[in-house]
Amino acid sequence: MANVIGTLFVCGLMLVSAAQLKDVDVPRNYQRLMGLRSLGVEFAEHFRNESLTELDLFISRIPSQEDLLCLADMAQFMQALTGGQLWALKMIDAWGSIPSGLLYGNSFHLGNFDECVKISKQITQAHTIRGKYCFLIVPIGTTNQLTALGSTSLRIGSCFPASCSAAHMDTFVGQLMQQLFNSSSTSIKFSETSCQTNESIPWDGMTIFTVVLLGLMGSGVALCTLYDYFCSKDKSEGLPTVVKIFSARASSRAIFRVVDSKSNPNVISCLHGIRCVSLIWVIFSHEYVYSLISPNINTFKMVSWAVQPFSSFIVHGFFSVDSFFFIGGLLVAMVALRSMDKSKGKLNVPLMYLHRFIRIIPILAVAILVYIKLMPVISGGPIFKGGFHGKAACEKGWFWTLLFIQNYATTNICLDHSWYLAVDMQLYLISPLLLIALYKWGKKAAAGIAVLVLLVSSCLFATMMVNNYSMLIKNGMKGNAGQKLYLATHTHAAPWLIGFLFGYFLHLNRGKKFQLSQIAVWSGWVLSLAMVFTSIFALYPAAQWSAPPLSTLEESFYYTLTRVAWPLALCWIVFACMQGYGGLADSFLSSPLWQPLSRLSYSVYIWHLFIQEVNSRNVRTNTYFSNYNLMLNFWCDFGFTLLMSYVLYIIIEAPLAGFDSLLVPRAKTVVQTSAAIEPKEALVDVHQKQLNAIETRKQEEPEVTEVNAPSVDTAQL
Repeated sequence: MANVIGTLFVCGLMLVSAAQLKDVDVPRNYQRLMGLRSLGVEFAEHFRNESLTELDLFISRIPSQEDLLCLADMAQFMQALTGGQLWALKMIDAWGSIPSGLLYGNSFHLGNFDECVKISKQITQAHTIRGKYCFLIVPIGTTNQLTALGSTSLRIGSCFPASCSAAHMDTFVGQLMQQLFNSSSTSIKFSETSCQTNESIPWDGMTIFTVVLLGLMGSGVALCTLYDYFCSKDKSEGLPTVVKIFSARASSRAIFRVVDSKSNPNVISCLHGIRCVSLIWVIFSHEYVYSLISPNINTFKMVSWAVQPFSSFIVHGFFSVDSFFFIGGLLVAMVALRSMDKSKGKLNVPLMYLHRFIRIIPILAVAILVYIKLMPVISGGPIFKGGFHGKAACEKGWFWTLLFIQNYATTNICLDHSWYLAVDMQLYLISPLLLIALYKWGKKAAAGIAVLVLLVSSCLFATMMVNNYSMLIKNGMKGNAGQKLYLATHTHAAPWLIGFLFGYFLHLNRGKKFQLSQIAVWSGWVLSLAMVFTSIFALYPAAQWSAPPLSTLEESFYYTLTRVAWPLALCWIVFACMQGYGGLADSFLSSPLWQPLSRLSYSVYIWHLFIQEVNSRNVRTNTYFSNYNLMLNFWCDFGFTLLMSYVLYIIIEAPLAGFDSLLVPRAKTVVQTSAAIEPKEALVDVHQKQLNAIETRKQEEPEVTEVNAPSVDTAQL
């Protein structure tokens, strides 16, 4: 399975030229498959009538110890099956069959996974027969529609003694096919890579290390919280520094504190709402990505879904990422320049980088461990073999992720969504050059940055034109188009740079009130909303299966211009909300109720794919693809993600932020890109002083912010 980002394009490839099945598209093997409707029953009847001598495993080779053990267990199975013993009947009962709805896109029948793997029959004191669950792969033909939808074979759950390998069972099934159809075809195979038993796998050293690490951090937080609760007379005074850093009580107080920041001109309240809405959009889009690779009984429904207006919000969900880049650039410029004004142009670049690395790398490293080591520990199921889908990529290339160059260094990213951190980090690394240029040369440097926006946009346009890339689902993606168009830093640089320039504009006009006419206000809103909805729906007519394809030139213009139009629309929304022209939009986006989620947003970003993958691959039965069911799944996953994010924020992120804050003298400031929605409060990396004494210091540091954490409490698609 490719990374989640690539999966969206894979799903596009799956839908290439797809349409509803017609008479000529019925699989050639359909009638034959209908004769195999009850595979478990056929298997049982076959083995009831077979003798051990008729089970030929060896065909011109000397039997191995594994062959003999498999034959012995099959003999016990045949005897028990004939005698009607419960364990043997369960082994047959757990089988799947040719699924109903094959012509509607149903290519899975999972059987009963738990019934199979829980079979344990003690034959002798030294030997027990256990159930093994595997997928039986059954080819169903190669029509254009089936190939487009990735349904050229069926996956059917099967169950047999664990001592038998998939190769052994291939031999037995070959004999069954010979009996049923007088054919020695070996196209029906068992998948060894899908086989599972209930035998527990011993924890390796890194799994033990991960559990011990989380246990120690959790124990430290629990002890410090108890000390804080029972030994502290005042919530902000008299506590040792370590207790303040680890106390869940203090961290929770900072997370859930809701304040009205309307009276503070230094606060851009609407960024809370923009950040949270974008994060929800990202998670909701990922819910669809995982659903598209689930064992749906109505896979062909995706054909009509892909051309519905609603699907445009999912297919073009990457604009939510541009929102985060815009916010990141805005905050870097606005907050850092404000800090440089106070320090007469000084910017401690090494300290900026150090803080950012301290805030990001440890949490990211823990996330890698949790994804690849703990996912198999806490979950399992018929399609969960091997645990986290990116395990191999993490084992081979985890260091690319911690070096923040995985978007260029490898095509198999360890954590799919970590590409955002790489792009954001790379843009952050160049930010001191831009900040110093703006401080020294002002508007001339701003003009140079505007030219840089044109250059990176031209580069994106040229990349699409030269390589003839297309973004339409029905056209698919060619070669490494996903990596060049989506993962490359320069393709997201325009939104970040536009946000950076807008932050400079806000810095220059800090505290200034713009008097705009009603016509200007309405024109601004109409233009910004037109850019937003044009970006999302402009390709809708061309996305129809029957519509003529767009030229490469047209698609290149669309993809390049929307990268500029989207952040420009956000510029107006933020400006209007700050200047009092936001109306309902400002009331919604600036609501204090967004603040707790905004503070947890980075943690939610890190952990949401963990919950989604666990839940999507933990299914025991087929799923049904529909917008309503996906919304139900989303709210379930979102709720568990919030819970997991809160716990791990308290255990990992808040303590690390507390230790990091000790590196900075209280009177001095470094800039925090992920937090400046409310300058005296970090949204991702909450300073220890803010965790415990924020209420008593509200007026002391009205301008303090940081520039050292991820510029966005991130998200990706």
